[in-house]
Amino acid sequence: MATPTVPSSSTELKNKIESRQARVAVIGMGYVGLPLALLYTEQKFRVTGFDIDQRKVDTLNAGGSYIFRITREEIGAAKAGGLTATSDYSELTAMDAIIICVPTPLNEYHEPDLSYITNTGHAIAPHLRAGQLVILESTTYPGTTEEVLVPILENENKAGLKAARGGQRSDQEFYVAFSPEREDPGNTSVARRDIPKVVGGLDPQASDVAAALYGAIFKRVVRVSSPAAAEMTKLLENIYRCVNIALVNELKLLSLRMGLDIWEVIDAAATKPFGFQPFYPGPGLGGHCIPVDPFYLSWKAKEWDFRTRFIELAGEINIGMPYHVIASVVGALNRQKKSLNGAGVLVLGVAYKRDIDDLRESPSLTIIELLQKEGAKVSYHDPYFPFIGKGRKYDLQMKCSSLENLGQYDCVLIVTDHSDYDYPSIVKESQLVVDTRNATKGIKSEKIVRC
Repeated sequence: MATPTVPSSSTELKNKIESRQARVAVIGMGYVGLPLALLYTEQKFRVTGFDIDQRKVDTLNAGGSYIFRITREEIGAAKAGGLTATSDYSELTAMDAIIICVPTPLNEYHEPDLSYITNTGHAIAPHLRAGQLVILESTTYPGTTEEVLVPILENENKAGLKAARGGQRSDQEFYVAFSPEREDPGNTSVARRDIPKVVGGLDPQASDVAAALYGAIFKRVVRVSSPAAAEMTKLLENIYRCVNIALVNELKLLSLRMGLDIWEVIDAAATKPFGFQPFYPGPGLGGHCIPVDPFYLSWKAKEWDFRTRFIELAGEINIGMPYHVIASVVGALNRQKKSLNGAGVLVLGVAYKRDIDDLRESPSLTIIELLQKEGAKVSYHDPYFPFIGKGRKYDLQMKCSSLENLGQYDCVLIVTDHSDYDYPSIVKESQLVVDTRNATKGIKSEKIVRC
């Protein structure tokens, strides 16, 4: 491996970025890391993707894709532009910028699991060199970058390097920043380049080089005063959604008792041109952020002897929605003089939201398990998942069922409202449809139970 040209100052690193001579490493080639790597290759950067999953590495190097919305053609173009993938972390020495995009899930006690971040820090440190920029993008609580990642990098590198913190400059420093990812899987209305990028460096020089790096691929970079401020920004964005979704979920439960259609109410309220933003109820929260992030802040708040009551209440409401779905299925079957125990139930859609191939924290998984515990004979259909195996919190080992002969099921349960489903035909062919997403809006049938 050729010895890299080491920038001796933040100015030199910025110059390498602006001239597209900087080499970029993206660690974690998943739903966040891979799209980010593609953006950099589009702007003529040489990018190396790092992942401990050898299957992903081999797929990318062969020109393939494992994410539905990213095509083989896009991967091929990126490879032609210099994208490579590896599981060999010793190659980090040749990189100028290292961007960390690894998962930050919750453990079984709903506490932050930072093992992916700490393991990545341990993997980076032996190969760290002066003048490099390290950016964490993984969503986490305020203080993680400075309190967890930086000490690992400083204590375990071989050259005694320190993170730049201002004051007198040294040739034995590296730069550290936090920049929250803002991926929205399935969103085709906003180009990735048009999503403003928030950046908080450990010192002004770190902010400068991080802003230069992201400014090369995003149209707007928003600087904040510190990594902690950037970390809190991401949590605010997602907690805002979590709390408002909990609000409409609670109002949905009340509306059902009052005989009101919450979807009609939301649509009417959304006509107000100011002071209102519509949020929609559902069977529970899914995805890599909204079901998880509030618990990161609640956990951290305890260090300051502070209880985040709004956040905790929202979490309780949203966690309870799959149980409401089960109760709705039980009630709908009872009205047909049937029991859930022994009933055939087809779960329609298992992705956490429409038109994506992402199962992370999907409420469908919880609903399937709850149905099985009640004795139901559960099948599923989802065009994005031919098979559901084992994950962090589930082990279903189920194959996707056909949509033929829907009449064989006692209940078809719509959990994810994929746009390519023919809902009028589904209703026509089914004995009973329980709809958690208002996917059957406008269809009049006594078979439909909206919950």
